Amino acid sequence: MNQDIRNIVILTGAGISAESGLATFRGPDGLWEGHRVEDVCTPEALARDPVLVHRFYDERRAKLAEVHPNAAHQALAALDAAWPGELLIVTQNVDDLHERAGAKRLIHMHGELKSALCAACGKAKPWADPLPPACSCDSCGRPALRPDIVFFGEMPYEMDAIDAALRDADLFVSIGTSGAVYPAAGFVQTARHVGARTLELNLDPSAGSFYFEESRLGPASLLVPALVEELLA
Repeated sequence: MNQDIRNIVILTGAGISAESGLATFRGPDGLWEGHRVEDVCTPEALARDPVLVHRFYDERRAKLAEVHPNAAHQALAALDAAWPGELLIVTQNVDDLHERAGAKRLIHMHGELKSALCAACGKAKPWADPLPPACSCDSCGRPALRPDIVFFGEMPYEMDAIDAALRDADLFVSIGTSGAVYPAAGFVQTARHVGARTLELNLDPSAGSFYFEESRLGPASLLVPALVEELLA
């Protein structure tokens, strides 16, 4: 690995958590195969049928309690702890497997399953089960708590911080992503524009594989520890 690399941005997607037993959203057995996006992951769906939306994310939280970080999560946490330069892990995932593995330099751009968001005042709080759809916010008192998930049509979190990190990056790594969802799918183009090295780790080529300088195909639990060992050598 290039010895000039100091600043790293790593994007992770559903593929990194699939080996822990969490279903991806796309693919033949993905979550969107059993639920229409329009029914469970839009502001309109929440307004139309909050019980269904809450039940969908309750099921995701219940499944999350049954799984554990895998070797890929653990390797990234080790890199986070040891890397002397700037490092940012940006995850599209709403699970907490990165944190449970020990990662600290982390942004959840699509929100978090274990967080509740007040639609009235914008304050977030830890999710407490059971949380009925009309549960009131601790900050403003209004019955407006919803899953702290970035629904389709909403702006992902901390985009300014992510863009700044990408523009300072020497290496951009994409792990387990479909390359089909923007703005995350465009991160590789920003990284290339500033001259960063770009690397994709995935089971299969993503929709944006042709943007990457290098693609390594295989399970994240094998590819990520190998990359971390290479970076820390």
